[in-house]
Amino acid sequence: MSGQRLKTQFQRLYHHFSGQDSDTNLQDISDVLFCTRRNVRMVINKMVEKGWIDWEPAIGRGKQSRLVFHSTDTELQYNHARKLVADGKLEPALEALGHDANKLAQLIQEQLGLTTQKGRQIVRVPYYRAFTNLNPLRPLRRSEQHLVRQIFNGLARVNEEKEEVEGDLAHHWEAFSARHWRFYLRPAVRFHDGSLLDSQDVVKSLERLQGHQLFSHLSHISSPFPNTIDIRLSQDDYRLPDLLANIMAMIQPAELDSDREADLFPVGTGPYKVTQNDRQRLTLEAFDHYFGFRALIDVVEIWILTGVTACYLQPGTDKVVEKIKDVNDQLTLDEGCSYLLLNRVNGLASDPEWLAYFQSRFGPMQLLSRMDPAEIGDIRLINAYGLLPGWTDLNPQPVKAAAPAKRMVTLAFPQHHPVYHELARAIDSVLAEDGLRLKVMELSNTDVLMGKHADKIDIWLNGMSLSNHRDDAFLAWLYSFEHISRAMPSNEFDALNHSVAVWRSDRGRTCPSHEIGASLVKSGQVIPLFHAWLGVYSAGPVQGMAPNSMGWFDFKSVWLKPGLE
Repeated sequence: MSGQRLKTQFQRLYHHFSGQDSDTNLQDISDVLFCTRRNVRMVINKMVEKGWIDWEPAIGRGKQSRLVFHSTDTELQYNHARKLVADGKLEPALEALGHDANKLAQLIQEQLGLTTQKGRQIVRVPYYRAFTNLNPLRPLRRSEQHLVRQIFNGLARVNEEKEEVEGDLAHHWEAFSARHWRFYLRPAVRFHDGSLLDSQDVVKSLERLQGHQLFSHLSHISSPFPNTIDIRLSQDDYRLPDLLANIMAMIQPAELDSDREADLFPVGTGPYKVTQNDRQRLTLEAFDHYFGFRALIDVVEIWILTGVTACYLQPGTDKVVEKIKDVNDQLTLDEGCSYLLLNRVNGLASDPEWLAYFQSRFGPMQLLSRMDPAEIGDIRLINAYGLLPGWTDLNPQPVKAAAPAKRMVTLAFPQHHPVYHELARAIDSVLAEDGLRLKVMELSNTDVLMGKHADKIDIWLNGMSLSNHRDDAFLAWLYSFEHISRAMPSNEFDALNHSVAVWRSDRGRTCPSHEIGASLVKSGQVIPLFHAWLGVYSAGPVQGMAPNSMGWFDFKSVWLKPGLE
């Protein structure tokens, strides 16, 4: 008899006797369960084995046996749903609970946080959307960028504490000239599928970058000797190792599967490998053959829960969402901002009158006052007057410009974002006051960055989050899939690109990030909106859970400290 069938039989028995211990006999129970006396004995024995009931058979003809209930149908239902939740089957669990969302939330809450199963330490955190793309060669949102760094390695990486570039898959490198670099690979590195990394994996991975603006000067990549990579450039670059710490430069197998399955289950060399990725859960397991220090936490499970606050990760609390009272102690300010990108090529902002109007009406002060705090939950926003915290390039009180001829404005933004819908509503209210209409296009993050429908869009609403606080981290956003250059006059972008090239060719120069950011804001190309507080709140035995600039924590560095006996 199946487990579900047995539960159904128990529920019939429980309801018939109203959950009360009763005197009865096999024939009565046979009538209740619609089965033979022989089957009744088998059903009762199974229920006794599971501890649901006790059965005290009568001795002597005509005497009644005693049925004692040790469980209720509600408890059975709840335990069944609890197992479904543990297995990541949230929709069947909700059905088993009679579609009671509050009961489901309670089950989810009790299983979040920390646990140990069969000697393995597991950290569980909630998140508000699924992860459909973990391919570093495709456009990534902030959380995906963090996850990719847990799964992959590049030739170099940025030390998050020192914010200095150091070796990763390459243990040393040298420059024969500003256009010829050599990198030396660590031996015996393995991918998550067990295969050994070799030089051709690195060559192919870097060759895939040559079509991107940020890496367009990589002219030839070769492997003259085992575990040795030569890179020749078309332009001088004294900062190539810094560039190769970029997330797009993660190393993947030479034979890269183009199927979408590869985006869900990527194969890297990093400290964690993906073992589950669906609408309910992303599971990362520590990779025992990682060439660095083995991760301290065995499993990280990210549970996809609609409605969970997007910017606070709380794996040590007893609530899915908990108010954070002390921002300074618990959270860090996002290294980036949400912004409006104006289409100055073939959108309304190509007209100076429209450009001036957008600049005067869509500043952070004008929009934040129109947003409903209840719609954005616990997400904390502050006005941005530059693209990064501390930059002040935006006039907080611009001169109001009149609306041009009445027509419709088209706004596009990435789907599944907890704030953008409310921001779009605020923009709509501004336009409505001036007799204008707003058309909203909610696209995938890939479609936004790759320019789908670009000729039909006037404004993009998007966000930038840099992976560290270094000045050159800004360039990853500037060159990201031509998202910025596509929307601005080519001569202006060429001037910005030239300033970057000059910096790369001169060891003594500082990165012109702030100058570029100020230029984009003052020209009206980009309107900064809000910085957000991000972070991790852990009130428990998890150690080393310091938030990084992406609002997450380094999985391989956290560990579970046992309590005192």
